[in-house]
Amino acid sequence: MNRRAALSGALEVLAWWAALMALWLVLISAPATLELVVGAAAALVGALAAGGARRAVSGR
Repeated sequence: MNRRAALSGALEVLAWWAALMALWLVLISAPATLELVVGAAAALVGALAAGGARRAVSGR
């Protein structure tokens, strides 16, 4: 894996994480610190899964 592909993958995961975290924040009523930490962790897992699924489908 070259540097450009690694950067592209990292940016994709970051974009997915930001979108999923924003969705989490919209769906909870009163964000507490623990809810933010759990939401960030869940969004990261979802972002990694989405990036892996896209790479599996596209064949890269």
